[in-house]
Amino acid sequence: MRTAFLVVLFLTAPIAHAADTWTGPPVVVTTGTGEIRVAPDRATVTLTSEARAKTAKDAQQQEAQSTTAVRKLLADMKIPNDSVRTTSYDLQQEFDYTQGKQVPRGYVARHALEVRVDDLAQLGDLISKAVDAGSAAVSGIQFEVKARDELERQALKKAVEDARARADAAASGASTSVASVIKIEEQRQFEPPRPRMFARAEMAASAAPVSTPVASGEIEIKSTVTLTAALK
Repeated sequence: MRTAFLVVLFLTAPIAHAADTWTGPPVVVTTGTGEIRVAPDRATVTLTSEARAKTAKDAQQQEAQSTTAVRKLLADMKIPNDSVRTTSYDLQQEFDYTQGKQVPRGYVARHALEVRVDDLAQLGDLISKAVDAGSAAVSGIQFEVKARDELERQALKKAVEDARARADAAASGASTSVASVIKIEEQRQFEPPRPRMFARAEMAASAAPVSTPVASGEIEIKSTVTLTAALK
């Protein structure tokens, strides 16, 4: 019995101490969310040129020809140079395995270009024509909005309004009201990348004469805040 009494006394002491030292006003803490949904007006897509040959030099030269053709297409479509960047380039030897032995087969060269498309009406044409021009793969289509910063601020404002309305409701339920807002904390969250579309050249080749249909859907921009308010 003596041991049990000591344990109970130890557990309850910190609670009593915390209550005795709290001298601030009564507060209410709420969480609010704000959401903006908009149609995208920008996209990025990766165009990869690929070439195989018996020698590294031949693979490199053939790939360079394909990439040059793709760059010409982009210029013809009035896509500026600062909207195009190389994201990867590799040249490596390939092997076959015969009876457990590694047998050199040749070389493969790959060059990936990331292209930003500011006019979404061009995107379908670009995908189809890029395959004709020499892209072995079209991948990594991601949609975005140009005015993201402004839309994020709008979502943040809605989140704060939501949190304040919840604080007012909670205070009303306790037969009091909000005196002032003490603190607002924005909860920054990692946004996973939007699903990516991928098409190999052989999949898209049959549709090359016409524009590839692309569905952009909507982009969701969301903000969450925690609001601490003093009560009267």
